[in-house]
Amino acid sequence: MARWFQEWMAQPTWLMGIISGLVALSVFLVVLGLARRRAHARFQRRLEETVGRVSPGELDVDTRLSFRERVLAPLLRALLVRLGRFTPAGNLEHLRRQLIMAGNPGNLAVIDFLGLKMLTGIATGVLGILYLATARSMPLGSAAPLGVGIGLVGTFLPNYWLSQRIRQRQAAIARALPDALDMLTTMVDAGLGFDMALIRLCEKWNNPLTEEFERVVLEMRMGVRRSEALRHLAERTGVPELNVLVAVLIQADRLGMSIANILHTQSAQMRTRRRQWVEEKAGTMPLKMLPIIVVFIFPALFAILLGPAVPGLLAAFGGR
Repeated sequence: MARWFQEWMAQPTWLMGIISGLVALSVFLVVLGLARRRAHARFQRRLEETVGRVSPGELDVDTRLSFRERVLAPLLRALLVRLGRFTPAGNLEHLRRQLIMAGNPGNLAVIDFLGLKMLTGIATGVLGILYLATARSMPLGSAAPLGVGIGLVGTFLPNYWLSQRIRQRQAAIARALPDALDMLTTMVDAGLGFDMALIRLCEKWNNPLTEEFERVVLEMRMGVRRSEALRHLAERTGVPELNVLVAVLIQADRLGMSIANILHTQSAQMRTRRRQWVEEKAGTMPLKMLPIIVVFIFPALFAILLGPAVPGLLAAFGGR
């Protein structure tokens, strides 16, 4: 026991502080859990005295949910909300619009995303300090400022992830738009109204574009005018091709023009733009393949063509 205590006292001061902090946190969590368990027991007794014993089924509690869904997910959401309250509210509207454009991944609210940013920053900062202090043997006084910088960089990781989600969703909507427009044109020519054609399209396909069309239909059923619902669609997606289509449809709705003619024209233009986009991508392929050819193909080709001549050249210049 004395030897273990001497080895413990020989540890660095920062490591002792971290271990002591973790032990104190563990004791605090245990005490907090016991207190909440006692409070829950008192509440359960008062509830039984008032209404009698109630089963989980009578309280409409789904006992089939996993431990992660019942405990871990609510705890994480509460932690994100509490952390998000400490961030400035200047960019809340911008973040809200970005989350909408990304399709509300994970049903994250703005305050949840802000909490996620703070949690990521704190986690990356702590991990950075531990890595620098242990793996690099850096003094704690030097590792702490670098860890703070790493934490600040870590706060931007959720923003990068959100930007990637927005770009992926916009690309998926742009890819699905020409085929969806052709399908809408065919159904409108068959005699369906534009609203019913959107409903049938949502029933047939399941992608980000049809999800947005389904939201348009739901807004119109709630009493929103078609022009307003289409304008909300353009604002939610931010896809240039879809913005052009929405602007034309709104103008046609105001002027009383035929939706079928508008869809025919837009479908032809969409196919033309899609063909031009494919030709543009195909035109850039030689430039993208050039580094691969230079690095991987040319050395192997030179080895095959010039390899047999190398011994003769060495013999000739070597005087043999």
